[in-house]
Amino acid sequence: MILSGSATQQLAAALAAELGDDLARVEYESFPDGEHIVRVPPIDGRAVVVASTVSSDAHVELLQLQDAAHEAGADEIVTVIPYMGYARQDEAFEPGEPVSARTMARAISTGTDRVVTVCPHEQSVLGFFDVPATGVDASAHLANPLPADLADPVFLAPDEGAVGLAQSVRDGYGVGETDHFEKHRHSGSDVTVTPSDVDVSGRDVVVVDDIIATGSTMSEAVGELDDPARVYVTCVHPLLVGNARLKLANAGVEAVYGTDTIERAVSTVSAAPAVAETLQSL
Repeated sequence: MILSGSATQQLAAALAAELGDDLARVEYESFPDGEHIVRVPPIDGRAVVVASTVSSDAHVELLQLQDAAHEAGADEIVTVIPYMGYARQDEAFEPGEPVSARTMARAISTGTDRVVTVCPHEQSVLGFFDVPATGVDASAHLANPLPADLADPVFLAPDEGAVGLAQSVRDGYGVGETDHFEKHRHSGSDVTVTPSDVDVSGRDVVVVDDIIATGSTMSEAVGELDDPARVYVTCVHPLLVGNARLKLANAGVEAVYGTDTIERAVSTVSAAPAVAETLQSL
């Protein structure tokens, strides 16, 4: 049975369809004091909790879903975290800071038998869980909504470490060149990006990233490109907080495509097939 978090209903429904599993009718309620509670139906067998932790409240909801599944009779719990919040704080960047990804992983581990998460920001995050944890790569599916007539496309990663993502989308598309921007991090929030050496003049460019949050770094990078024909942006996790979408549009981005790990207007690609394949192998 699939148990969905309130922020992940689209993906949970798609996953249930892929697996042929029942999709539970989960109830979510908030009390006047701001606390939350979930309710799930009786469960016979394995429960798959599907919840992106897009906020601190979503973390609490996930823990409640796990506990409710135990109480409802599940004999095994698999927790699918399409988007894992706090995963970017995978080390203490300044003295006295927590390793938030480790803290969240340990808490989640207490209520589950194993974890599956989609494109974690760093693979090392998987080692923070106290139960078996598997990373799923859904990036190749981001090629699906791209126009079929891209002109001599270049698939650009935001930095050298993310070139694998760009290659995955390029391979999904079938043709094109891959390269990356040069990213210079001055602090946890101060990042500058300079263009790569590849010639993009008159060519279509697809910028590929795992997460787009405020869109500031991405829009600045796009603005530095030298006379591209068209620019598209793809990402696995489209947080797109505040006016991120406007920033990208003002930078000249034709369209943004993301997956449903976070449900936004740009979530035109489902991570369900990739997650289903992994769950079927467990």
